[in-house]
Amino acid sequence: MTDLPLKGIKVIDYSHFLAGPFMSRTLAALGADVIKVERPKTGDAGRASPTQKDGISGYFLQQNMGKRGLCLDLRHPKAVELMKRLTRTADVFVENYRPGALAKFGLGYEDLAKDNPGLVYASVSAFGHTGPLSERAGFGLIAEAMCGAMSIIGKKGEAPPLFRMPLADMYTGIHGTAAIIAALYGREKTGLGQHIDLALYDCMVSMHDYALQGYLMSDGQNLPEQTGDNLPDSTVYGCFAAPDGYLVIAAQVDDTWIRLARLIGGDALANDARFIGAANRNAHNAQAIALVRDWCAAQESRAAILQMLDAAGVPAAPVQTIDEVANDPQIAARGMIIEQDHPKLGKVRLPNLPFRFSGYDLGVPKAAPELGEDNASIAQELGFSADEIAEMRETGALYQDS
Repeated sequence: MTDLPLKGIKVIDYSHFLAGPFMSRTLAALGADVIKVERPKTGDAGRASPTQKDGISGYFLQQNMGKRGLCLDLRHPKAVELMKRLTRTADVFVENYRPGALAKFGLGYEDLAKDNPGLVYASVSAFGHTGPLSERAGFGLIAEAMCGAMSIIGKKGEAPPLFRMPLADMYTGIHGTAAIIAALYGREKTGLGQHIDLALYDCMVSMHDYALQGYLMSDGQNLPEQTGDNLPDSTVYGCFAAPDGYLVIAAQVDDTWIRLARLIGGDALANDARFIGAANRNAHNAQAIALVRDWCAAQESRAAILQMLDAAGVPAAPVQTIDEVANDPQIAARGMIIEQDHPKLGKVRLPNLPFRFSGYDLGVPKAAPELGEDNASIAQELGFSADEIAEMRETGALYQDS
């Protein structure tokens, strides 16, 4: 095994909640030294998010593992000096404040790049640093609503459901990881860093694989609508009810449909002209879906249905509940839930990142830092003496949970 690919890269994570912290979490997992910078007393707002156990947020633990913790009060000149020294030694700076907010403190890209022209500065915001909405605040929900995704999920005539997973934040975070690594690679050639401007709204719009291009390519004639648990333009591809739960079936391809049809209706259905070819199946979508729904409802159980579909070579899967996911042998085999030692909570199990390398072992990162946990060691690395560090503690320039 060799050193992790980002070993030697120093990242300042001056972000909160999700997109920024998730981005820097991935960089930490890949070997970067990530320093989580927080404000006194409350720290990252994510520390107050559920699930809370003994006053500690699982949300914060998940998105900030593998990082070191620095907590300072920028109202103090010494804290500003420490932050400036830190940024001069950094390779990457991650922030997710409103555009222009950090410039007021001398922490904007132009300010920091003067002393550190190789700095890769990643900004995350709801709408980006340009455009008529650039100064508006927003969360992932705002981007998910505005991008059109919510308008095409759920049942027609009903309010769209919430995704219940932070798609905008996580998707922006992983895009940010890719952009940062690309900028670091480019720096090897030019010596210069970059300002990376990431918008939650942009990232959600970029996720459209069909709806938006379908509208554009049809000159506005194809306007996707809510279709509930069925895709009328991709028959059969949807969700079905078993007597004891739900499952999904993906039989939209000709040969897969034939296998499914033969299973539920024999050769007569497999040779039914209404369903031969994707265009015919889509034209008779309601009839095809009704046949599959009736067959599923008539079976003994979801497990029995899945066993028959698997034997017939038809792609299908259960709609698993969260407890089923947590105890799925496939998830265990892939290491997608890791166990950490936490100094206060003991053993903690949390979702892992999906990176798998042939030549790197990412291991288990250390637990997310307590507020200001690494103040002294970070300040010492930056050349502050023991007396200066003690003075900063006394004045409140540095803050640490007791």
